[in-house]
Amino acid sequence: MMSSGELQRKVAQAVHVLNHDGESCNRVAANQWLVQFQQSDSAWEVAASILTSTAAPSDFEVEFFAAQILRRKVQNEGYYLQLAAKDALLNALILAAQRFCSGPAQLLTQICLALSALILRSIEQSMPIDQLFSSLHQHETQENGNLAVLEMLTVLPEEVVENRNWDCNISTEKRSQFTRELLSHTPTVLQFLLLQSEQRLDNEIKLQEKNRRVLRCLLSWVRAGCFSEIPPASLPTHPLLSFVFNSLQVSSSFDVAVEVLIELVSRYEGLPQVLLIRIQYLKDVLLRSAILNKDEKIIGGLACLMSEIGQAAPALIATATAEALTLADALLSCVTYSSCDWEIADSTLQFWCCLANYLLGVDFQNANRKTVEDMFFPVFSALLDAVLLRAQVVGTGSDNSDSLDIPDGLIHFRLNLEELLIDICQILGPAAFVQKLFSIGCPSFDSFVHWVEFEARMFALNVGNHLVGGLLLSAKIQAIYGLLMPDADPFDASLNNVIGSNEVADTVVRGRDSIDFSMVMQLVSILSSKASDGHDDFFFFVYKAVAEVVGSYSKWISSPSANIRVLLLFCASGIQKSISSNACSSALRKLCEDASAVMQDLQNLEVLIWIGEDLEKWNLSYEEEEEIVSAITLTLNTIVNKELKKSSLSRLLSSSYKAIEKLVDADSQQLLKHNPSAYAQSLSSAVRGLYRIGSVLGHLVTPPADQVEDDTILVLLGVFWPLLEKLFGSAHMESAGLSAAACRSLTLAVHSSGQHFLMLLPKILDCLSTNFLLFQTHDCYIRTATVVIEEFGNIEEYGPLCISTFERFTSASSITALNSSYICDQEPDLVEAYNNFASIFVHCCPKDVVAASGPLLELSFQKAAICSTAMHRGAAFAAMSYLSSFLEVSFISLLASLACMTEVSLHAVVIRILSQNGEGLVSNVVYALLGVSAMSRVHKSATILQQLAAFCSLCGNSAWKAVLCWDTLCGWLQSAVIHFLFPHTYIYL
Repeated sequence: MMSSGELQRKVAQAVHVLNHDGESCNRVAANQWLVQFQQSDSAWEVAASILTSTAAPSDFEVEFFAAQILRRKVQNEGYYLQLAAKDALLNALILAAQRFCSGPAQLLTQICLALSALILRSIEQSMPIDQLFSSLHQHETQENGNLAVLEMLTVLPEEVVENRNWDCNISTEKRSQFTRELLSHTPTVLQFLLLQSEQRLDNEIKLQEKNRRVLRCLLSWVRAGCFSEIPPASLPTHPLLSFVFNSLQVSSSFDVAVEVLIELVSRYEGLPQVLLIRIQYLKDVLLRSAILNKDEKIIGGLACLMSEIGQAAPALIATATAEALTLADALLSCVTYSSCDWEIADSTLQFWCCLANYLLGVDFQNANRKTVEDMFFPVFSALLDAVLLRAQVVGTGSDNSDSLDIPDGLIHFRLNLEELLIDICQILGPAAFVQKLFSIGCPSFDSFVHWVEFEARMFALNVGNHLVGGLLLSAKIQAIYGLLMPDADPFDASLNNVIGSNEVADTVVRGRDSIDFSMVMQLVSILSSKASDGHDDFFFFVYKAVAEVVGSYSKWISSPSANIRVLLLFCASGIQKSISSNACSSALRKLCEDASAVMQDLQNLEVLIWIGEDLEKWNLSYEEEEEIVSAITLTLNTIVNKELKKSSLSRLLSSSYKAIEKLVDADSQQLLKHNPSAYAQSLSSAVRGLYRIGSVLGHLVTPPADQVEDDTILVLLGVFWPLLEKLFGSAHMESAGLSAAACRSLTLAVHSSGQHFLMLLPKILDCLSTNFLLFQTHDCYIRTATVVIEEFGNIEEYGPLCISTFERFTSASSITALNSSYICDQEPDLVEAYNNFASIFVHCCPKDVVAASGPLLELSFQKAAICSTAMHRGAAFAAMSYLSSFLEVSFISLLASLACMTEVSLHAVVIRILSQNGEGLVSNVVYALLGVSAMSRVHKSATILQQLAAFCSLCGNSAWKAVLCWDTLCGWLQSAVIHFLFPHTYIYL
């Protein structure tokens, strides 16, 4: 057992080895020993001795390590120290603070952190705060003692304010007691800080450092609530407030002074009015000089401070006094300041939103509408110019460089800017807002176009689309109302009863003053004409912004029919570039939705079909292709000429048909086998083709049954199904992507075609079940079969076919292998697909068909009971949903047939299944309730147990009592509970 002195030397050696030894093995060994030492009881005494002993020469590394040990041990174990040990440690730490009062600063901070943590953990046993403050008076009389006092007073409140090291042994009540005792010394602390702030030193550097420490200390106490002990009326004239304000003029203390003022403003409601009086000084003396000198530290700090003042008292700013308008003007200059990042402008956004929301408030609007118009319209108009300038994408591909790399700061600024742009739109009004955006005038084909500025304005216009669109819609509504009821109040609630005459509305609006989108159309024309000239990425970033505006305002931009062809060509050109493809795809869909009548023009149809035919060349994402194909299909749905409709659909899908034919063609297969890259390309083309076919079938409107002359669906199926059947029979279906695409297209075809698929039902189910047996990892076959059963399973003549399909799925080795929760977790998609199929089978097929599948029902029931215990939530929920559906259908069948029981009826089959498997079901449900994510399964488990209880109770009052009754369920529950409580006990019931 080493003595304390020996341990100190050993610690010193280990610290030096850890920090300076060149051999990594030595450093590892030293680290391991120091870790073990920190966990020992002797670490308390040794660390305290290192910090308080003056016998040995001072060694910063060792002393800093000792201070860290004490801080960590106090925070982790200090609560358990005896009272005498706490007092001794408190005295040692105070002595250490006295010893290192003049530094090093990091060491003094660690000592003070340990001290404050110890005081918090001693609050209920003694009066540690009083003891500390008594010792502080002794420090003040020593040389540099005030520095130690400042550091201790700075750190002391932070233990409560920040809760950095939350200790569960310290209750909220103890922390509150600590805070109360701490704040009881507020007068003493503030007086000390005031004396320190008034003290002058000959050395200017030391004076600035001391003042910064005073501010840091004051900040800690403000956060702890020190000024709550002072009458509110005296706070504005408190000398320390003047000291803080004056510190704004000193560069070294500026940032801390800003923090103190922001903290005070957010806590004391009378302070913003006091500081607002001094805004003129901040603007003229500090801000103007900082902007001239490009001092972003000062500009950013003042922006934050002034924003906080405005946010804390928007009512004061809304009065539009000279001081309030000065603050707004100062913040405008902060927004417009050209910086390499966007933090300064971003820091003001919350203030502007807060002010706008206040100005838009109902009460303020009713009483002060004139003030808003006269005083704040110019402010928010100038703000719009400022944020548009800062939102520009400058120097990131907009300066003739090829790549587009938008800084994260600008992306973040634009996201935060969206709310403010909407507020500005509301303040100015949508018409004035759009007029402001269009004020730069239309671009010209011949002159240079400043794309950066146009892109920013398109961004703002797209953000405000809901409000501007609302203005245009409001104009339509008022026009309708004025035409039909010229003497009525246009804002009367009964207006809702007359909306719907779209033709009248469009006619009237065209005769009224409305927003002119000619500038957008000019941009569309210029961009379309230059799209093929090989421009850089920024050009198509602008393209994207304009396309988003076209999509947002498609209803109004497309209203002159002459615009449609230009807009379609614009979308077609932009779709071909990855940057603008998504926006152009969405714009195309919106145009097809909002201008469907005009789209039927042969020239416009030709453009749409051309876009659809060229999709194969453009390598778009599946989502983008879905947008485009669905848009074209929606337009084709409206064509009255059936022959034109069929020929257009045939052209639209011709490339998709060819891609599938190429893959399944015997001659092509021989060529593709020897060329892996060509095969991969052919496979990808077929997958995309199937997705496009599925999108068309999914959006194609099925004609009413009485319109027998419309055979569009039959024509498509006549081409599609033979190709799909041939594809299903090929070895290519081993590809998971191809299988998923084929099943998706078939699913959409079944949904949209309805009875047209009835004649193909045997072939479809045979293909699906056969392919699943061949490729059992592809659960898409089961999912598609589920859709087919849901659509046609109610037809009794197809009952044997449904049972056969169910049997083939159940007999698959992958389904048979689902005999434990572990395996279910390995194949969650397969579990979901199979249980969903079984659930649909039970729900949709006739009861006689379900009853005839008794053995399959029992097997699927057993699998579902096992799967309900899976950790995977989706798999477990699917299994529980099937069990619940099974019991629901069974209970209804039992209720309906109690008076006429037969051996072949469904309830008889179910009673047999439950009597043989009920115990296992209950056991698995209880296990699920005790497993992972149990709370999320409570509802499903409770439903199953309730249904089972109802079924057993009903059977107990019937002739089936001997087989199944309430006592049976009780026995199962008892067995399950005993099994889980005593897993090695076997109960025979």
